[in-house]
Amino acid sequence: MLYELRIYHCVPGRLPDLLKRFDTITLNQALYYFLKWESLADREKKWAAFQADPEWNTKRAETERNGAIVARVENHILQPTSFSSVR
Repeated sequence: MLYELRIYHCVPGRLPDLLKRFDTITLNQALYYFLKWESLADREKKWAAFQADPEWNTKRAETERNGAIVARVENHILQPTSFSSVR
Protein backbone atom coordinates (compact mmCIF):
# COMPACT_ATOMS: atom_id res chain seq x y z
CA MET A 1 0.00 0.00 0.00
CA LEU A 2 1.22 3.51 -0.82
CA TYR A 3 -0.01 6.87 0.34
CA GLU A 4 0.36 10.17 -1.48
CA LEU A 5 0.44 13.52 0.28
CA ARG A 6 -0.57 16.33 -2.05
CA ILE A 7 -0.03 19.94 -1.03
CA TYR A 8 -1.66 22.68 -3.09
CA HIS A 9 -0.19 26.17 -2.62
CA CYS A 10 -2.78 28.74 -3.62
CA VAL A 11 -2.34 31.80 -5.73
CA PRO A 12 -2.74 34.73 -3.27
CA GLY A 13 -6.40 35.64 -2.83
CA ARG A 14 -7.70 32.46 -4.53
CA LEU A 15 -8.03 30.22 -1.47
CA PRO A 16 -11.85 30.64 -1.32
CA ASP A 17 -12.10 29.30 -4.86
CA LEU A 18 -9.85 26.35 -4.07
CA LEU A 19 -11.94 25.58 -1.00
CA LYS A 20 -15.07 25.64 -3.10
CA ARG A 21 -13.39 23.19 -5.48
CA PHE A 22 -12.33 20.77 -2.75
CA ASP A 23 -14.97 21.58 -0.11
CA THR A 24 -12.56 20.81 2.71
CA ILE A 25 -10.49 22.39 5.48
CA THR A 26 -7.15 24.03 4.81
CA LEU A 27 -4.43 25.90 6.69
CA ASN A 28 -3.07 29.25 5.51
CA GLN A 29 -2.68 29.20 1.73
CA ALA A 30 -2.08 25.46 1.49
CA LEU A 31 -4.49 22.54 1.15
CA TYR A 32 -3.24 19.12 2.31
CA TYR A 33 -4.86 15.79 1.55
CA PHE A 34 -3.95 12.13 1.36
CA LEU A 35 -4.66 9.61 -1.37
CA LYS A 36 -4.32 5.86 -0.96
CA TRP A 37 -3.04 3.65 -3.80
CA GLU A 38 -2.47 -0.08 -4.12
CA SER A 39 0.77 0.57 -6.06
CA LEU A 40 2.49 3.14 -8.26
CA ALA A 41 0.91 1.45 -11.29
CA ASP A 42 -2.53 1.79 -9.66
CA ARG A 43 -1.82 5.48 -9.00
CA GLU A 44 -0.68 6.13 -12.56
CA LYS A 45 -3.73 4.42 -14.06
CA LYS A 46 -6.29 6.11 -11.83
CA TRP A 47 -4.63 9.54 -11.90
CA ALA A 48 -4.47 9.48 -15.71
CA ALA A 49 -8.16 8.56 -15.89
CA PHE A 50 -9.04 11.39 -13.49
CA GLN A 51 -7.00 13.94 -15.45
CA ALA A 52 -8.71 12.85 -18.70
CA ASP A 53 -12.24 12.94 -17.26
CA PRO A 54 -14.34 15.45 -19.28
CA GLU A 55 -16.56 16.33 -16.30
CA TRP A 56 -13.52 17.11 -14.10
CA ASN A 57 -11.97 19.22 -16.86
CA THR A 58 -15.19 21.20 -17.30
CA LYS A 59 -15.53 21.84 -13.57
CA ARG A 60 -11.85 22.74 -13.26
CA ALA A 61 -12.23 25.28 -16.06
CA GLU A 62 -15.27 26.78 -14.31
CA THR A 63 -13.35 27.23 -11.03
CA GLU A 64 -10.46 28.88 -12.90
CA ARG A 65 -12.64 31.26 -14.91
CA ASN A 66 -11.17 34.19 -12.93
CA GLY A 67 -7.59 32.95 -13.24
CA ALA A 68 -5.37 30.25 -11.82
CA ILE A 69 -6.16 28.92 -8.35
CA VAL A 70 -3.14 26.73 -7.68
CA ALA A 71 0.34 28.26 -7.71
CA ARG A 72 2.13 24.91 -7.35
CA VAL A 73 1.55 21.32 -6.24
CA GLU A 74 3.86 19.11 -4.18
CA ASN A 75 3.51 15.33 -4.28
CA HIS A 76 5.12 13.04 -1.75
CA ILE A 77 4.76 9.27 -2.19
CA LEU A 78 4.86 7.65 1.24
CA GLN A 79 5.38 3.97 1.91
CA PRO A 80 4.76 2.80 5.47
CA THR A 81 7.69 1.27 7.32
CA SER A 82 7.48 -2.17 8.84
CA PHE A 83 6.74 -0.59 12.23
CA SER A 84 4.13 1.91 10.99
CA SER A 85 0.65 1.79 12.54
CA VAL A 86 -0.95 2.20 9.09
CA ARG A 87 0.40 -1.14 7.84
